[in-house]
Amino acid sequence: MVTAIRRQRIWLDKVRQVNTEEDYGRRAPGLAGPRAIIDSFFGTTKIVRSLSQHRLLQRVGTDEHLDTIASILDDMFRIPGTKIRFGLDAIVGWIPGIGDGAAGIASFLIVFAAWRRGTPGVTLTRMVANVVLETVVGAVPVIGDIFHVIWKANRRNYRLLMRERYQPRVNKHRDWLFLLFIVLTAITVFSLPFVILIWILKTHAPFY
Repeated sequence: MVTAIRRQRIWLDKVRQVNTEEDYGRRAPGLAGPRAIIDSFFGTTKIVRSLSQHRLLQRVGTDEHLDTIASILDDMFRIPGTKIRFGLDAIVGWIPGIGDGAAGIASFLIVFAAWRRGTPGVTLTRMVANVVLETVVGAVPVIGDIFHVIWKANRRNYRLLMRERYQPRVNKHRDWLFLLFIVLTAITVFSLPFVILIWILKTHAPFY
């Protein structure tokens, strides 16, 4: 009897915690209030856990945190006597095999935050293209590390995110032009070896 009363009190405390989350607008998506809590103690524990995770994602997704992430990855260090800045993204790129992959995964934090804020699809695609381009080119020894310092995909994506916050859907044509340029460049790069091969075959074809 005592155990049952104790469990009931714990359950009521967790219901109050959910109500508190609702009052502050930090309730997990899809919950409709205390009625969404299933009639079991263990189910309530799962819902409260999801609330904590949702609150953590909100804290990580603030402008200040995202700016800090971009700074750590792209421009927290400066070469003395110059204006050249770089971050951990360029440093971990020197680790063979996993460096560029790990940096690419970290770079998607800003993209994920943009998706949660409802950023237009074309802008999200541009942000993903920034990360993929830096990851692919970054895999090239030496050249890739220099490209990390120049390109700074995380800082670019943070600026795109701020642009959409203060000037939403105003510069979408720039995103389309950027993606068109990337597609045309990719087609040119992949087709160039075949063009050279065909030219060599035609130029040095044996005469009979």
